[in-house]
Amino acid sequence: MYLTQGLRRAVQQTPNALASIFQGRRRTFAQMMDRVARLGGVLRGLGVEPGDRVGMLALNSDWYLEYYPGVYWAGGAVNPINTRWSVAEIAYSIEDCQTRVLLVDDAFVSMVPALRERCPCLRSVVHVGDGPPPDGLLGYEALLADTDPVDDALRGGEDLAGVFYTGGTTGAPKGVMLPHRGLYTNSMAVVAEGAVQHGCVGLHAAPMFHLADGCFMNAMFTCGGCHVIVPRFEPTAVLEALQDEQVTDALLVPTMIRMLVDHPDVGRYRLTALRNVLYGASPIGEGLLERAMATFPSAGFTQLYGMTELSPMATVLTQAMHRDEGRAKGRHLSAGRAAIGNEVRIVDSLGNEVPRNTVGEVAVRGPGVMLGYWNKPAETAAALRNGWMHTGDGARMDDDGYVYIVDRIKDMIVTGGENVYSVEVESALSTHADVAACAVIGIPDGQWGELVMAFVVRKPRARVEPEALIAYCRTLIAGYKCPRRIEFIDELPLSGAGKVLKTHLRQPFWQDRDRGVA
Repeated sequence: MYLTQGLRRAVQQTPNALASIFQGRRRTFAQMMDRVARLGGVLRGLGVEPGDRVGMLALNSDWYLEYYPGVYWAGGAVNPINTRWSVAEIAYSIEDCQTRVLLVDDAFVSMVPALRERCPCLRSVVHVGDGPPPDGLLGYEALLADTDPVDDALRGGEDLAGVFYTGGTTGAPKGVMLPHRGLYTNSMAVVAEGAVQHGCVGLHAAPMFHLADGCFMNAMFTCGGCHVIVPRFEPTAVLEALQDEQVTDALLVPTMIRMLVDHPDVGRYRLTALRNVLYGASPIGEGLLERAMATFPSAGFTQLYGMTELSPMATVLTQAMHRDEGRAKGRHLSAGRAAIGNEVRIVDSLGNEVPRNTVGEVAVRGPGVMLGYWNKPAETAAALRNGWMHTGDGARMDDDGYVYIVDRIKDMIVTGGENVYSVEVESALSTHADVAACAVIGIPDGQWGELVMAFVVRKPRARVEPEALIAYCRTLIAGYKCPRRIEFIDELPLSGAGKVLKTHLRQPFWQDRDRGVA
């Protein structure tokens, strides 16, 4: 179980097939493997030993696509860095896991002096780009040209493949240690579930530092797909890539789907090649799902639910469950069933499985479960119990094994003694014709403990008022679940992976209190 196997297989079987497309540059699998083998030699020449961490701070590119297998080829472990973080947060992730070598592109090269000052562990910084490297940095292309290909280290199984730092939406970032075993079996499960298929042309629009896209990338390597890459998510660039490169598969988070669906020119693009939209990273409201399916009628939709600590997929909701039979049973509102290789159950606070259709915490066991958090034994012990990863997500499971996520357990709102799950309220709000996006939190209240509050992004030219939205919610959900307060904002705060940062929304209301719940 080694992560370079997919590339090696593609070169053996289809060496001249297209492997990557980036800003007009096209490379075959044979060309890519040569560059990956040279990068392995470069990293060994820079002193990378088995298991040493190699970081990358960059926008999406074909260099990023080479980075992952290149580090594995050298025998190292990746540390893909969140591009939305501050210098202090980036430096923390580099120094925390003692990253020895850093690859950085033009978008972030200005951070290098500060990172070098804060990170004594950094031995080498390599500039990736087509132009000459800035003073003091090594040039990626020059290094590759001057280095002969080396043999694959073939590290695999329980060997460390990477340290993937969590986005920090629920506290300080933690370095999730994932072995080759977990990432490899997860990629095979994605393919086996039909979520990515042989011969696909896949679009990387989500950030390549994030394991959601990493999961997509690994699955595409497993089935020999062609990688189409845009530097960052931008609706027009994505629509052009979907059309011009005849993309068949795309991984998008719900916020990205919403921006595409609401783009004023979306109807002008020919998107008939698109057959599969994978979504995940955060829940999708029913209203947005309906609009997305109408906007991309040729595409089926597949949901992958999981977390970094699970490599990352735990469950899959197939295309079929988004269609008539599944919709009639409400399955399109679920996160699907346990993916191949995984066991999933819903447990109480003691780890005991609860009866079906009872809300508890999602726990997962399988080969994708992390080795632990880097240098955080207490946090590891709290999350990993008796082989089960406790996700912190509240959910129920129906009699057929479908999992319905109701909330992050910490985000559950308790108002007047009643539990309110923000996902349910957000789903109701999202179906209103004037709502583009929304997020729901609990805010402190002297009488009820907490009140339900919604932040709403209105569609362009929409003028709906709070009272109308509250009344609309009352037609869909119980009165105590409806927002008592609504605030309109231009955009929701998002993490680098496109997740809504509810901690940012909650902070002004809870900052002067001893705890973040009533």
